[in-house]
Amino acid sequence: MDLFDTTQLGLERALSGAARRQSAIAANLANVNTPGYRRQDVDFHSELQRAFAAGRDAVEAVEPSMQVDPAAPMRADGNSVDVDTEAAAQAKNGLEYEALSAVLKARSDILQTAMGVK
Repeated sequence: MDLFDTTQLGLERALSGAARRQSAIAANLANVNTPGYRRQDVDFHSELQRAFAAGRDAVEAVEPSMQVDPAAPMRADGNSVDVDTEAAAQAKNGLEYEALSAVLKARSDILQTAMGVK
């Protein structure tokens, strides 16, 4: 019997994906004036959705990675980073990270209470 269920594993993978997405956003902002730089993003939502359909092992194996965003409009200098878009993505991702952290903490507290640790 496994201690952690598929939901717990999915939450952990989502938290990892949100952290990687934050790194991608930071890289985008750092390169906003770099000619030829292409915006990067991490789409962990789609990967997790497919993994949940495939089962526990698939969820546990999810490793979201940074990829170039082909849909981002490109400027004349070949750069596809927009500061306003990145600021909005950063705010949204930060809120999502905080929510995931809160849910993981609540689930951990429940387990600790059930085990008599708290």
